[in-house]
Amino acid sequence: MKMVNYKLSSFEDAVRRREESKSGGDVVVLTNGCFDFLHVGHILSLELAKKLGDQLWVALNSDDSIKMLKGDNRPIMAEDERAYMLAALECVDGVFLFDGINLASELGFFRPDIYVKSSDYSLDTLNEEERAVLTDIGAKIEFTEYLDGISTTKILERLKNI
Repeated sequence: MKMVNYKLSSFEDAVRRREESKSGGDVVVLTNGCFDFLHVGHILSLELAKKLGDQLWVALNSDDSIKMLKGDNRPIMAEDERAYMLAALECVDGVFLFDGINLASELGFFRPDIYVKSSDYSLDTLNEEERAVLTDIGAKIEFTEYLDGISTTKILERLKNI
């Protein structure tokens, strides 16, 4: 059975939909990540990000991107499964995949009003290219609450010890 969800978009369609929402006056929030094993920390961050604007979009690392970042044993779940789960969340308005190790190129085209990361990041630890693009396009950068001790890596470590 093919998983279909209207919130899943190509990057080009996401940019088009973002432009339409901008002309309608919506505040568009963007976050990104691997979401390799969806957990409560992700859900909290996404719900808090949604409260910052009218639409929440998620730029999801592709399988190839995750392999580059985290090694050959990842991702745990395939990109279509991760995208479907994210798109099924009420707080998420749209999802698109990206292939790079950072989101700098996509940020310049998508042009979010607000860019969100969890507070395990800071302005100093954000990717420099991403931060430069966000500054150039005038996007506000926000950090949402981070649940200490909750991460995919830590969950995988606990599972190994079962």
